[in-house]
Amino acid sequence: MSYKSSATTAVSSPGKVLLTGGYLVLDRNYTGTVFALDARIHVVVEQLRKGQKLQNGNAEPEKDKEDLIVVRSPQFVGASWDYGIQRAENGGGIKVVQKNDGRANPFVETSLNYALTYISYVADSKDFGSLSITILADSDYYSETAFSRASGLQAGEFVNFGVPLHEAHKTGLGSSAALVTSLVSALVIHRTMQPDDLGAARDKLHNLAQAAHCAAQGKVGSGFDVAAAVYGSCLYRRFSPSILESIGDAGSPGFDERLFKVVEDADPEHPWDTECLDFGMTLPQGMQMVLCDVECGSQTPSMVKKVLEWRKQNKQEAGLLWDALQSNNERLVLEFKQLSQSPDKGFDEVRNLIERSRSYIRSMTGKSGVPIEPKVQTELLDAISKVDGVVGGVVPGAGGYDALAVLIQDEPKVVDRLKQLFEDWESKVEDDFGGKVGKVRLLGVRHGSLGLENEPVEPYRAWL
Repeated sequence: MSYKSSATTAVSSPGKVLLTGGYLVLDRNYTGTVFALDARIHVVVEQLRKGQKLQNGNAEPEKDKEDLIVVRSPQFVGASWDYGIQRAENGGGIKVVQKNDGRANPFVETSLNYALTYISYVADSKDFGSLSITILADSDYYSETAFSRASGLQAGEFVNFGVPLHEAHKTGLGSSAALVTSLVSALVIHRTMQPDDLGAARDKLHNLAQAAHCAAQGKVGSGFDVAAAVYGSCLYRRFSPSILESIGDAGSPGFDERLFKVVEDADPEHPWDTECLDFGMTLPQGMQMVLCDVECGSQTPSMVKKVLEWRKQNKQEAGLLWDALQSNNERLVLEFKQLSQSPDKGFDEVRNLIERSRSYIRSMTGKSGVPIEPKVQTELLDAISKVDGVVGGVVPGAGGYDALAVLIQDEPKVVDRLKQLFEDWESKVEDDFGGKVGKVRLLGVRHGSLGLENEPVEPYRAWL
């Protein structure tokens, strides 16, 4: 592969909603319906002249001539990381070392390790040079802060949240998967290919992003969020965990070759078996998806662990529930397809299928003792479902207290009715898991079918 470095590369990846298939998608026997959103994480990679470091937004000469990678997330206070580049012995690949004080960012650091290791293995030149990397998030990935609320920015503009990153509350749209996908893809495109090559390289970028994301979160997840970030909306069946378990740790002997084989799908013992059907599938004409932030949030890993433990101890009961959910989910996907061919059919069957899915999820909640659809969310979803023009809503993905996904008739007056409902919403039930719903806010994010995209640099200039 020929070595190449343009001055600046920009890409973006979408967030996601797992409309159906929460917990099922962890098992290859089942599938999940994943919709990409129009909220995206953007990454801009700039090549700096040798021996330059980005300080206070300006490139300035340094006395030492060490290559540095400076990563900034300028929407947050103090979100800047300086990394030195180290080459591990015995084919251990590249490991970056944080040079500045402050909190480590495992998703950024792991993405750099994996992307730079792959690039160094395939590129003719082993010299990365100094890089400045800017990460920007569309505002709906995080709940409003007092600072962002007072900024008065218009829709579509990047918001300064005015708080440290660790104090920002995520809305549950899949920011870490979109970040890792954008970051590794921007680096690989920047150093080894032309932007036009993205289409042909999409599978390799998917494989690299899956490997980096799983390593960063310390476990091999289902990967539906990364798949949506790369491919867009799809019907997803997970990959076999053994594919990524074979890579080992960054820096260990032979890591670079093992990573290369996984990214290139060149390991005959562990071929990629992900299934992403119906790339770019869209909602039926006349239907839209909106999300409602409830300012709570949930700890997905611990919830998943508890549900899987319950399933393991109650195989027959869980098996019946999983199969019922899968059957209902398949009927919902089929209904979407039929509606795309017959838009005059109406949305009654979609409404019925969503209600049935919620009933199964509430059963799973009660039996597993995990707040997949806790009572405060049930109360809110029931009220939302009664609004004229609403087709139905769910607590997507792993559930909990993240943003709700609501399917509506695509009309402004339906949005207005929802905003009116949320204006002074107060929960009146005592939650079964002690959770509380704060201010309910309709996010600006909508359904979007596209995955990873090249971007022009100009929209980001003010933040670089």
